[in-house]
Amino acid sequence: MPANRKAYRAALLHSLADPAEAGIEASYEYFEDGLLVVEDGRISAIGHASELLPSLAADVEVSHYRDALITPGFIDTHIHLPQTGMVGAYGEQLLDWLNTYTFPCESQFADPAHAAEVADIFIKELLRNGTTTALVFASVHPQSVEAFFEAAQKLDLRMIAGKVMMDRNAPDYLTDSAESSYTQSRALIERWHGKGRLHYAVTPRFAPTSTPEQLTLAGQLLGEYPDLYMQTHISENLQEIEWVRELFPERKGYLDVYDHYRLLGERSVFAHGVHLCDDECARLAETGSAVAFCPTSNFFLGSGLFNLPMAEKHRLNVGIGTDVGAGTSFSILHTLNEAYKVMQLQGARLSPFKSLYLATLGGARALRLEERIGDLRPGSDADFLVLDYHATPLLSYRLRQARDIAEKLFVLMTLGDDRTVLQTYAAGRLVHQR
Repeated sequence: MPANRKAYRAALLHSLADPAEAGIEASYEYFEDGLLVVEDGRISAIGHASELLPSLAADVEVSHYRDALITPGFIDTHIHLPQTGMVGAYGEQLLDWLNTYTFPCESQFADPAHAAEVADIFIKELLRNGTTTALVFASVHPQSVEAFFEAAQKLDLRMIAGKVMMDRNAPDYLTDSAESSYTQSRALIERWHGKGRLHYAVTPRFAPTSTPEQLTLAGQLLGEYPDLYMQTHISENLQEIEWVRELFPERKGYLDVYDHYRLLGERSVFAHGVHLCDDECARLAETGSAVAFCPTSNFFLGSGLFNLPMAEKHRLNVGIGTDVGAGTSFSILHTLNEAYKVMQLQGARLSPFKSLYLATLGGARALRLEERIGDLRPGSDADFLVLDYHATPLLSYRLRQARDIAEKLFVLMTLGDDRTVLQTYAAGRLVHQR
């Protein structure tokens, strides 16, 4: 056995399937005393410690966590790099919030030094909270993407990001043009897409801030580079939806705007979708598109409640998104706590295993990366977390009352936060230690 192998002993838990489709029992795999073996940045074995330990060579280092749970790294399918400095901005709903707080904050990213400083803070926050992959909105400035990718590359992180495209209905100091957005995006794609574990996302902010010309060129980019991602916002706020109707009266609805400009597809992720209808969910599923469920920001901006059962009915891929800075925490655990409440308010239940799925394998499927991340299967990238059962006195006490892994998992998602993440590994490398 090669000397570069390492092994990690703890309770192990990962998703195998969507509980809504496979049922709870078939949706996960759990080893109460498990062993995870990592080689060259990938997982090479997973199983019961008693069965795998005898097969290890004497010189293989084994890290033993006696009161911890190892899970796949969390996947954040919607978050904004430039809004890190305005988390917790008071008192507005979406459209006023953008004008009052967001646009002035994003203007600072014209300065490459500022972009680099925030990218460093942003990535440290992601890793501190156990997020190993994120789909990231940068600002309209190409240097914001450069700064983020440079910081992510140093740690060999699997990250996806793109320059915002925005050529109308925003301050002059923050708009590009249809042509410049295409040219700048193309240059960033050529430089960064597929470099290491980095991917590029074509990023029109949302329909109201892009002209038909810009949306046309966004669709053209997706045609020119078939494995690109596309990210934007949809149906977050009722005023926003009405605004889209006024701007695009020839289209049947909000989703139809994106559909018309060829922005739907297997690597297209639409944030929020709070007010989607059945037909729109069906069309998203038909095209292989995905939705990022962002409960924390939907509560914070008063946008509404995402209808997860409707999405499940159509087998629409859904991931979880923190949506910092309208979302008030980088923590996926905190975000899942809010997601549970969203379901409760609609008379539905969100099982802890569905929550785990949304945060890991579901996010990977939304990003079409399930062959690489999202679970602990052999062959997957070794992106994983060590969650500490004794992170806080209350968590420690509460977990002593837990009867099984389902209850433990739910308590972690209800009481957990960044303190719960003891260690974060990316491609087998320790990138955060609490």
